[in-house]
This record gives sequence, C-alpha cells and structure tokens, in this order.
Amino acid sequence: MSASPNASLAICLDRVSKRYVLHERPLGRLKDLLLGGHARSGREFWALREVSFALERGQTLGIVGRNGAGKSTLLQLVCGTLQPTAGSVEVNGRVAALLELGAGFNPEFTGRENVFMNAALLGAAEDEVRARFDEIVAFSGLRDFIDQPVKTYSSGMYVRLAFAVATAFEPDILVIDEALSVGDGAFARKSFDRIMALRERGATILFCSHSTYHIDALCSRALWLEHGRVQMLDDAQRVTTAYNDFLARENPPQASFATPTPGAQSNIARITRVTGRCEGVEGRELPLVSRRSSLEILVEFVSDPSLPCPSVALSIVNAAGMGVSSAIGFADRGEVFRAADGEGSAHVLFPEIPLLKGRYHVDVFLACERGLHVYDAATHCISLEVTQNDVLQGVVALPHRWGQGNCNA
Repeated sequence: MSASPNASLAICLDRVSKRYVLHERPLGRLKDLLLGGHARSGREFWALREVSFALERGQTLGIVGRNGAGKSTLLQLVCGTLQPTAGSVEVNGRVAALLELGAGFNPEFTGRENVFMNAALLGAAEDEVRARFDEIVAFSGLRDFIDQPVKTYSSGMYVRLAFAVATAFEPDILVIDEALSVGDGAFARKSFDRIMALRERGATILFCSHSTYHIDALCSRALWLEHGRVQMLDDAQRVTTAYNDFLARENPPQASFATPTPGAQSNIARITRVTGRCEGVEGRELPLVSRRSSLEILVEFVSDPSLPCPSVALSIVNAAGMGVSSAIGFADRGEVFRAADGEGSAHVLFPEIPLLKGRYHVDVFLACERGLHVYDAATHCISLEVTQNDVLQGVVALPHRWGQGNCNA
C-alpha cells in the first residue's frame, strides 16, 4: 500500500487480484511454506480478480455482493492487513477500519494499555494518544474499568472501547463492514452519530453492506462484486437496482430496508403499538379490495425526548418475501407527532390501494431522524388479504388509459 501520486484520490485500486492456496491437509501447507510455494500441492482460489476503481476524497462508495464475493478481502486490502497477489493498492490518508473491532486487543492488557497499543497500530503518535485519551475513555463510557484487563470486559464493553479508539483520530478514510453503529442502547446512537459526523466533515467512506437501502441513502456510487470480479461500478441506485434484480432471479427475494433486531435499543426509542385500519375496521388481518379499499396504518412509539424526534418507515412485502413498496417518513417529509414526554405517533394512508390480489404483510421500522439508524422494528405486524373484481395480473395496478393512437404521428 502506497501513497497515490494523485492527491485528489483517497483510494485507487489498479487491476488488483488476491489469490489463496487451499490445502486439503496440513502437510501440503507445510510443503508450500518450506519450498516457498513451489510445491503447488494445493488448489488456487482467487478471492479477487482484476478489480479497479478510484475514489476521490470526500466520496462514499458502497460495496454490494453475495457472501463470498470478495467484499471483506477488498476491505482488508484497502486497510493494509492483506497484500495483493497482483496489481496495486494506493491510499492517501489515515484509515480507520470498522471491521473486526478489537481484533488487535491483548486480553491480558488493561483497557488503558490496549488504547495506546491499538492507537499505535492505527499510526497515532504517543503524544497524540495522550492528548485524546480522556476523550476516548469518556466516549467509551468505561472510565471505571479502564485499568482492568480487557479479558474481564463483556463483549459490549470490548466493542465500545475498540470503536472509541478506531474513530478518535479523525481519519481521512473510514472503512465500514456492515454495521453503521455498534454496541447497544445509547452507545449505538453515539457511534452512529460519530460516523455521520466524520462523513459530514469530508471523510472518504468505503461502506460494505447487504442493505441496499443504506447503500442508496449514503453512497453516491456503488461497486458490485460477483465471484471476485467487478460486475458493475456506477451510480449507487443503478447498481443496487441491478443487484436486486440479480438476486430476485437467483434466490427468493428479500425485503432490503434494513435488518434490525426488534427492541434492541428500547431505552432510546421503541414501537409501542401498530394499528391497521380498513374502511373503519381495525385488526391485525385486514381484507382489502384492490383499487377500492383504503389502508391506514397508525404507529405509536415512545422515545428519549432529549434526542431528535425519530422517523417512521414501513414496507409492504408480498408472500414471496419481495418488498413491493415502502413509505419512509424521512424521505417523504412525513409528519410525526411527539409530545414532551417522548410519546409519539405517525399516521400513513394508502388511498384506494393499488395492490393486486394476493397476501401481503406490513413491516414497520422506527429509525433515527435521518431514517438510517433503526431503533426498533415490528415485522409482520399487519397481514393483508387483497381481492379484486377483474382479471388484471401482476402485483400493482399502474394508472393507464387506452386511446386511439397514430404510430406515424
């Protein structure tokens, strides 16, 4: 990994490939080590093949692809923890990696000792670490435990300290594998806010996620990897559309708004009730007539009143698991009411719902004010049985009209 001669570029990969040699038995690996790889007793596996892209300073690039596509290998090459078999990786600036947080910690050392050791691995000078030590400890919330061996820490404490160190030195480049926030409760919110603040200050971000919603929301461009090769590099929404179409052909489709754990952060914000209503009738299972019935969803929640009012989103999913449509309050500038004590609600109306016959369900999400960080979820909370009085086929009825046309006009 070297500094790029083009100062406007944060990351530049030129025809990068990464090869591993897989052995069925340990003896084969030993032979290769002793003979410098000339024994060729194993089979070759190429995790990446001829990958090229350039990322300018301040840009955000999303990476999508199925498990085993080479995403994690690519991130490790950018971070310098792996070296390419062929090609070049050029990086300008200090890199903070949110990959396997705490992987470099020594469990026998205290939290204090690990802060200095881990920061040194990130390239921070000792004077810089001393100047920011109190800030790191305060952010982690572990002041009472900082002089205890980290082997006595819970997994949550371990991650909190690792995250505080990794993001404390205002990196030029932030590499994120999957999670936008770490830990639980209030710390998850703090970690999310720090990542967004780094982005807003102009940090370059390389973001790998299975959530195409997050890729669309955060990234201007996206890279799709398949079997270690670049399948597509383009505008983020074009890439995620093509990738979702590919997944729909290859596998049963999945809704991709987010993958939250319901109730994981109930001390920040949680859904208290979801009510479905059709033609004045409330229930968890609602019958609707296509293009005649109107569907209303009322979402009630409670949240920490000291934080910005959360946003509400919902997804309508068909029986095959495909997300048919969504309503995202943050994107729609939908109104959310919240009282001074933190109790609030949001109301969504789908007039003369255009869904065609079939079974559907509604998933509801309570997210941060930006609509990115999910606090709570209520999945399959409302079931819909849609019938119709005609023979139209498909999922939705699109507005259209017939008329006399002239092809020569």
